[in-house]
Amino acid sequence: MNLLIKNGLVIDPANKIEEVMDILVSGTKISKVAKGINVSSDTVIDAKDKIVMPGIVDMHVHLREPGREDKETVATGTKAAAKGGVTSVLAMPNTLPVIDCAKNVDRLKDIVKNTAAIDVFIAGAITVARSGKKLCEISALKNSGAVAISDDGSSVDSVEIMSEALAKAKKEKLLVICHCEDRSLSGRGVVNKGFTSTRLGLRGISNESEYKRVERDIKLAEKSDAPIHIAHVSCKESVEVIARAKKKGIKVTAETAPHYFALNEDAVLDYHTNMKINPPLRGKDDVEAIKDGLKKGTIDVIASDHAPHTENEKEIEFEHAASGTIGLETTLSVSVTELIETGLMSWSDLAKKMSYNPARILGIDKGTLGVGCDADIVIFSPEKEWVVKKKNFVSKSKNSAFIGKKLKGVVEYTIHKGEVVYKL
Repeated sequence: MNLLIKNGLVIDPANKIEEVMDILVSGTKISKVAKGINVSSDTVIDAKDKIVMPGIVDMHVHLREPGREDKETVATGTKAAAKGGVTSVLAMPNTLPVIDCAKNVDRLKDIVKNTAAIDVFIAGAITVARSGKKLCEISALKNSGAVAISDDGSSVDSVEIMSEALAKAKKEKLLVICHCEDRSLSGRGVVNKGFTSTRLGLRGISNESEYKRVERDIKLAEKSDAPIHIAHVSCKESVEVIARAKKKGIKVTAETAPHYFALNEDAVLDYHTNMKINPPLRGKDDVEAIKDGLKKGTIDVIASDHAPHTENEKEIEFEHAASGTIGLETTLSVSVTELIETGLMSWSDLAKKMSYNPARILGIDKGTLGVGCDADIVIFSPEKEWVVKKKNFVSKSKNSAFIGKKLKGVVEYTIHKGEVVYKL
């Protein structure tokens, strides 16, 4: 079966393409990228005035299955991803049970095989039950198909265990993804520490609780000569620490999420619990530092940190509400609005942050429109605007920090391995 995409502005940083071209898809693969392709095709999509990019690779997603299917499932989460132009996700291991052994990886793989609309890659845990006490069997996780390990939602406090994890992960060629939070410093905080926390009378979370742990984990990675990836960077000091480490040649990569460059701590002033996120929304200086880190390449990846929660977990007192926002359906549009429309980044830069870089960091064969590669493609209208409405989410949970926001960039087609999995 052939699919022909005509007249779109093709953005493919892996092959240094940024021009109006056609793409021919044969079966599950891209068979030709050129100007003026005229062949008989089963499906023809006119992409005039639209952007054609590699499908987004979102390397930080909580699908909640198994165990919390009331929040999200692999089926609903991957359909939401497709609506947002995402064709590959990395599922975080903080499920019930935790993805901390080969048996649980296999269980999730079975669910994915039977229900996923797109590719789901799996992150195993670093420690058993994510408790920080005992290292998982990392080789078993790798052999069962995990592409990374992370205790996301928790940081590994023990220097000895973290060092051993890095050493073993290096041996297995497995990426370590770090949730950097020193709980002895963040404590029971719920918002950014500063003027806003004082004004609201809520316990604050300092920048120090993040960047001190970033600093520690990077030092341990340097000592082990192992690659390390820093998740959801939120503050300026973390950006500075990562920039210094990269300058030294340490094998560190980093990601941020749209809420950290589109929103600041002022968003919590009305106590709206959809704005309660961990790490928290930071100060305006931090937001500018995140944007600068993206522009300069200190921050390699934009990921959603899609964190679905039920209304019961969000529609309660701010201090007791769950932390997190959904993001699969809004990440691309928020990025277009905040980074492209402002002139901060080019389309090629955006494709790198959202597709090529995460695929390269995870070591998966995605993120490019090269001939012979999987036909994972997003086609979107960069000028179309839309307002984020709770009723329109495909995700099972509706806890978005962007409800009511007007955004630019509307996904019109998402193609996964040659099949249209979403059409506006």
